Amino acid sequence: MTDGGSAGQRGESDGIDSPTGWIVAAATFVSTFTVFGVAYSFGAFFRPMADEFGADRSTVAVVFAVTTLLYFGLGVFTGGAADRYGPRPVLAVGGAALVLGLIVTSQVNSIVVGYITYGLGVGIGVACGYVPMVACVGAWFERHRSTAVGFAVAGIGTGTLVVAPLAERLISRVGWRSAYLYMAAGAAVLLSLAAIGARRPPQPQQGQAGDGPSMSHLVGRIRSSPTFAVLYVAIMFIAMGLFVPFVFLPDYVAERNIDGSGSVIVGLIGLCSVAGRLGLGAAANRIDSIRLFYGSLSVMAVSYLIWLTAADRYAQLVMFAIVLGVAYGGFIALSPVVAARLFGTVGLGAMLGALYTAAGIGGFIGPPAAGALIDRFGYTPTLVGVAAVSALGAGTVVFLPKSGS
Repeated sequence: MTDGGSAGQRGESDGIDSPTGWIVAAATFVSTFTVFGVAYSFGAFFRPMADEFGADRSTVAVVFAVTTLLYFGLGVFTGGAADRYGPRPVLAVGGAALVLGLIVTSQVNSIVVGYITYGLGVGIGVACGYVPMVACVGAWFERHRSTAVGFAVAGIGTGTLVVAPLAERLISRVGWRSAYLYMAAGAAVLLSLAAIGARRPPQPQQGQAGDGPSMSHLVGRIRSSPTFAVLYVAIMFIAMGLFVPFVFLPDYVAERNIDGSGSVIVGLIGLCSVAGRLGLGAAANRIDSIRLFYGSLSVMAVSYLIWLTAADRYAQLVMFAIVLGVAYGGFIALSPVVAARLFGTVGLGAMLGALYTAAGIGGFIGPPAAGALIDRFGYTPTLVGVAAVSALGAGTVVFLPKSGS
């Protein structure tokens, strides 16, 4: 099954840096808006689910952790499938999984069952709606690649900005179970629209339509590349800290009785990440992308110190969201650009999928570990640990070469 035909059948309007490429970028924006809007709204559901099931923080955080592990872990397969079959059928499968997962999760009577229903449904949905689509955008562009990818992944931040506060309002009005049903309906519509705009990129000269690199070829490239190992470790450490605020900021605000909404702070991270994705993504056209990538990770590590010293000051949490959001946006926008620079664009979907398993491992470890630490020691020691782990991730980037290896 293909979508869009082969390179030989394409005219100039369907070539590299063409208007069709921008249609694909817009479809990717809608896809990432939807899947990450759903995933990153989990913090709004955290306390209602914990209260109903009588679970501690670490136990509830496992729902998000399993989701993260799956959507990044499955990216190596969904990215490879999109290289071979095109992004449209992959996105269709992901949309169906996400919608069904939300519907079934609204009916669960155990948090453990939620690990399966939400984890599998949303995990598969994000795996199909993120890596394959972003890699597809990267392959549609050369001259404007950084700008196009930055625009496409801006959907992640915009989705977080819109869906997290919306989920909080829905929960307050109709309860968390019905809120998941409303989100399932919205996701079905938006992902259907994204699938219409998803198109296979022009094929490399040495390939044929429908051909993708084999898994053995991908494994061989990874084994022979110390560069891959360095980038993998950096992303794993940074991800261990990255997902903590998305899960725990609403809980932090509620526990400290701070006058304000934690979900709005999460949404603000999303809003500011849009500026980081667009601004730093575009800047990579003029400034060394690896240096920008290192700077983004370094600022992310420093930002947790702002949260650490915020106490009950909502204004300082807003400052934390702004700083983390811009740097996080740069990290997301620059990751595919750095990967394309270091490893090339042939088979980029599968390569990004393999690379992002590092984020899956980090996301699987980080929130449950943070929840256990918060339950036992409180937020202050936990945030010190989050900052330290993130600093390790940033420090690892200095070992990246200036070109591929």
